[in-house]
Amino acid sequence: MRVDVLSKEYPPEVYGGAGVHVAELVRALRARSGVDARVRCFGAPRSEQGTTAYGEPDSLSGANPALRTLGVDLAMVDDCAGADLVHSHTWYANMAGHLAGLMHDVPHVLSAHSLEPMRPWKAEQLGGGYALSSWVEKTAYEGAAGVVAVSAAMRDDVLRSYPAVDPAKVSVIHNGIDTSQWSPTPNPDRVRSLGLDPDRRSVIFVGRITRQKGLPLFLRAVESLPPDVQLILCAGAPDTPEIAAEVRGLVEGLAATRDGVVWIEEMLPRPDVVALLTAATVFACPSIYEPLGIVNLEAMACETAVVATATGGIPEVVVDGSTGWLVPIEQASDGTGTPLDPEQYVADLGAALVDAVSDPDRARAFGVAGRQRAIESFSWDAIAERTLALYRSLL
Repeated sequence: MRVDVLSKEYPPEVYGGAGVHVAELVRALRARSGVDARVRCFGAPRSEQGTTAYGEPDSLSGANPALRTLGVDLAMVDDCAGADLVHSHTWYANMAGHLAGLMHDVPHVLSAHSLEPMRPWKAEQLGGGYALSSWVEKTAYEGAAGVVAVSAAMRDDVLRSYPAVDPAKVSVIHNGIDTSQWSPTPNPDRVRSLGLDPDRRSVIFVGRITRQKGLPLFLRAVESLPPDVQLILCAGAPDTPEIAAEVRGLVEGLAATRDGVVWIEEMLPRPDVVALLTAATVFACPSIYEPLGIVNLEAMACETAVVATATGGIPEVVVDGSTGWLVPIEQASDGTGTPLDPEQYVADLGAALVDAVSDPDRARAFGVAGRQRAIESFSWDAIAERTLALYRSLL
């Protein structure tokens, strides 16, 4: 079986959870006999066998990002000739998958990592391109032979956002984690060189600077932490200059009132992230929109307790009172995920963080339980088998 996997992100150009998912799924598929998994991704040429990258057409240089995306998609379509099935990830590659399915008369499967109707703030980033990306996604979902939702909550969001999609076509296959690469790995010297004192309590955030990650809310919540607790922000790739400026102002305000505020803006290599997660007392995921949240699995695999918002697919990963703390939230129903009472959410998040750092032994026990859960319930081998079963059902 030849499967062409279409994605904007693929190593080494990975900046979010969807890229991690694609890389790990492809690795697991290629390990199976009889599967020829070929990758078609955006960006610079790759040296990996079976992987082809596509740059943006020169003729679209300076155009709206959504138009440049479609230019890459069109370049991918003809090369999918000979595939038995195409599998696209995120709206960036959905149109390539949709058109390849039509052109070559093969099933198109797409994975729902996020949904444009649930991210209206992207209009800040894309302008009129947001209307185009929304049309692309809707068209692809309604035409797909199969849709993979990374959580039960995401399945509900898909069917609510696109009621024309047949519910029988939407399957839940969770994201996974490679617990051999993500595992507790103490490296105190490296952690100190990155600015964290491993002998002090700490809270770590890892994620992009985007509205859905809730970083401004988190930065207000951490004001309630005891003064000796360090704050480590591995946060970069802001969606817009406006949110970048907002976050910078909040970080500078915190740094003026407490020490131990460390902001790492560049994307760190995995060993550094693992070392930081291992050293941290607790990992924070203050997202207001999160289909599943691979970052929570990464933290759990490193035996780090998690404080996370009880939204989207997060409660399917983090077990309140066992592997971490889930923070309640009442959200607007307009697709933004905005807290109806931001002050209450900030207060509840702050209280959960204080509770988490107040008993490091309990946090360590939650971390151990989290790793066990990651191993038992979220292995890539099991996810690859479920994905292959879906492929076979469509051929």
